[in-house]
Amino acid sequence: MTTTSDSSQQSIRETRPSLERDCMTLSRHVLQHLQSFASDAQDLSALMNRIALAGKLISRHLSRAGLMEGVLGFTGEVNVQGESVKKMDVYANDVFIAVFEQSGLVCRLASEEMDKPYYIPENCPIGRYTLLYDPIDGSSNTDTNLSLGSIFAIRRQEGDDIDGTAQDLLAPGRKQIGAGYILYGPSTMLVYTLGRGVHSFTLDPSLGEFILTEENIQMPEHGSIYSVNEGNFWQWDEPIREYVRYVHRTEGYTARYSGAMVSDIHRVLLQGGVFLYPGTRQKPEGKLRLLYESAPLAYIIEQAGGRATTGHTNILDVVPTKLHQRTPLIIGSKQDVAKVESFIQNGH
Repeated sequence: MTTTSDSSQQSIRETRPSLERDCMTLSRHVLQHLQSFASDAQDLSALMNRIALAGKLISRHLSRAGLMEGVLGFTGEVNVQGESVKKMDVYANDVFIAVFEQSGLVCRLASEEMDKPYYIPENCPIGRYTLLYDPIDGSSNTDTNLSLGSIFAIRRQEGDDIDGTAQDLLAPGRKQIGAGYILYGPSTMLVYTLGRGVHSFTLDPSLGEFILTEENIQMPEHGSIYSVNEGNFWQWDEPIREYVRYVHRTEGYTARYSGAMVSDIHRVLLQGGVFLYPGTRQKPEGKLRLLYESAPLAYIIEQAGGRATTGHTNILDVVPTKLHQRTPLIIGSKQDVAKVESFIQNGH
């Protein structure tokens, strides 16, 4: 005979797995994963929560962009990189600043949209972190309703930075203590690492929370995908062209390129393969920013078992000489990155 109490307990057991999943929010996951409630862990949990808030605000803005005036298109200005600025770039950059002001968490924000770091004096006495970020990756997709992303990296502030030059940021990517990206696609996802594996979360609009999707992502050693802008083919050095010719004539490879690096990297993270953004003969340093794009993504991919290189040096070992330094990037599954490197080494 089953009692009312037994039925109630059975019902709780049946619903518990889904409830536990819905309760595993980003901030809770950080604390549990660090296995600590010390002040540093609480700071990182709160910092990730603020990054998530920025992602929610940007996601909401993007979802309504086509219905509002003054959201899409260019501003008519040019940023420090010499690139035309889109209105969404400005909005997303302002969002990150707004969510961290008066947070007490970070002293500086550094973005590819700003010539110099943005200091928050009221935070500096207690906020010993710097957030580096690309507010909108894939700006060319903004006006066509395609995938976009945001990229971020967390570093501890070293020294007093009295002169405001942020010289401590000119350090290799291994100095990062955390990194991640937000992907604005059919669903909004946040992927992060604090040096203890890579974890993905999906925004549940009904809860207004990022809920754990997958823990400890490990990417395949080899994948069939190669992702590169082949429109630049004749601007590359011969070894890169020869690699692309190789995948053209080798069965089993598939080209996938979206124009938003976060989207392409996310695919490679889950399915394996390689993403390339090599330098060109006119610009051997490449297009991607080391501190805001290449190093954060390299940190994530290495944590998931992959590799990232310039073709000659591991991305996380590159020491920048300036805040907005650019670098070539070859990133993805270990075997696929090694294959590209073999063409580079044989070509020199």
